[in-house]
Amino acid sequence: MRFQLFFALLFISISSIAQEFTRQDSLRGSITPERAWWDLTYYHLQVEVVPENKWIAGNNTIRYKVLEQHNVMQVDLQPPLTITKVTQNGTELSFKSEGNAHFVTLKEPQTIGTVNEIVVHYEGKPKEAVRAPWDGGFSWKKDADGNDFIATSNQGLGASVWWPNKDHMYDEVDSMDISVEVPEHLSDVSNGRLIGTERNRKKKTKTFHWQVKNPINNYGVNLNIGNYISWKETYAGEKGDLDITYWALKVDEEKARKQFTEVPRMLDAFEHWFGPYPFYEDGYQLVQAPYLGMEHQSSVTYGNRFENGYLGRDLSTTGWGLKFDFIIVHESGHEWFANNITHKDHADMWIHESFTNYSESLFLDYHFGKTAGQEYVRGTRTSIGNNKPMIGPYGVNYSGYPGDVYYKGGNMLNTLRTIVNNDEQWRGLLRALGEKFYHQTVTSEALENYMAEFLGLELNAFFDQYLRDRRLATLEYYFKDGKLYYRWINAISSFDMPVDVEVNGKSIRIEPRSQWNSIPVDGTTLTVEPNYYIAVLKSR
Repeated sequence: MRFQLFFALLFISISSIAQEFTRQDSLRGSITPERAWWDLTYYHLQVEVVPENKWIAGNNTIRYKVLEQHNVMQVDLQPPLTITKVTQNGTELSFKSEGNAHFVTLKEPQTIGTVNEIVVHYEGKPKEAVRAPWDGGFSWKKDADGNDFIATSNQGLGASVWWPNKDHMYDEVDSMDISVEVPEHLSDVSNGRLIGTERNRKKKTKTFHWQVKNPINNYGVNLNIGNYISWKETYAGEKGDLDITYWALKVDEEKARKQFTEVPRMLDAFEHWFGPYPFYEDGYQLVQAPYLGMEHQSSVTYGNRFENGYLGRDLSTTGWGLKFDFIIVHESGHEWFANNITHKDHADMWIHESFTNYSESLFLDYHFGKTAGQEYVRGTRTSIGNNKPMIGPYGVNYSGYPGDVYYKGGNMLNTLRTIVNNDEQWRGLLRALGEKFYHQTVTSEALENYMAEFLGLELNAFFDQYLRDRRLATLEYYFKDGKLYYRWINAISSFDMPVDVEVNGKSIRIEPRSQWNSIPVDGTTLTVEPNYYIAVLKSR
């Protein structure tokens, strides 16, 4: 049994670090010269969806500002979809395709500072989602009445799985229009606000026109098609009235109207902790989808069976996880961390998922008290693997990311809150992040430095240990001759995080290092504050 365990752990260790990358991974995941010279300003995505053939066709107008003189532009679109033509000012342009990347040669001079646009026409049968939203693409489903129920989901896989765009997180488009043509008996729900519809009686279709006024990341763009019914309410928020629109299948209206009352409670908690909802101009929509859910900006998708927990389960096993609808709370938390503050590189996924995982704890904290929130986040520790660092390789597209960016990331933040030991300062930090990095793409380094500066703490070793090292730091200790001896093991050599402990009921904050240190104590029983995510070992 010991040998089996050894080889299992060895396999996990090797597989977690051994990953080969291809040129396609670099073309997807890096800021190539053909991307760097132009800055996105506007998209108009127009697409017709033909359910009976699982077919889409349309075009995307890409408007951009010239930063450097160049005449080749990289546009991304994944097979089996094909680009049929590209034009600029009515003139057709040539392009070369290399897998997902398509290099368009521009004929007109690209003068620095000017704003130009191209139109990319495309069509085909997009990749069908196998296990949405994790293995994404198009979901072609039916509702209980046999109507088409269709949606897109493409985080990680990339938005270019269903529409042509600049498929890298570093450059968010400033604004966007989305026009989706569907069979006339169905509705499309996309991002932002519905500004109009038009009917084509000859084709028996209807086109829904959506407008997004705020910057939006490419994976946050979505379409949802179904036999929907909608209703509205107004939330009195920190920035005034926020328009909320709910979309549910007609067959599920009664259940949805009951469960979706979670939204105002979510907004109460998150505006308290994180500051105003970041997209008042675009409103907030909750949309029923044929998969579990996703954080599409201003168009959060939902498929949690109209019940609390995660598909009815409490991920923390504490009981607190059944006090809220996981998908409404978690995916909406991403409006602040993923959609407002967006990572520049896939490697820094912790920025999205760690803060949003922690938002579940803060939701409970707001509505049920601090003890409830902290019991919940501690309860999720059983799902932490500690088998690879939370930060991944930069400049490449890679499959998946460590699950620890959720649960370990949430516990890392709860640990930092415990170090700070000042909840008003902690809340001030969370709100300040939303202001400092409002509608920006950021690096982990920039976020780490700002947090350290705001808190007045030296956090380099803290973040290096939790983000860049896979191990769980262990506090080793023993008592001898009236002293408590302590040190960090299983950690980077510079790790210096303080820890609050009790010795025979007396609270002490110790500052372990990698070398043994000691303090005089009165007693031989040590208890560690449980909100520190560490291991503890009594060695003698």
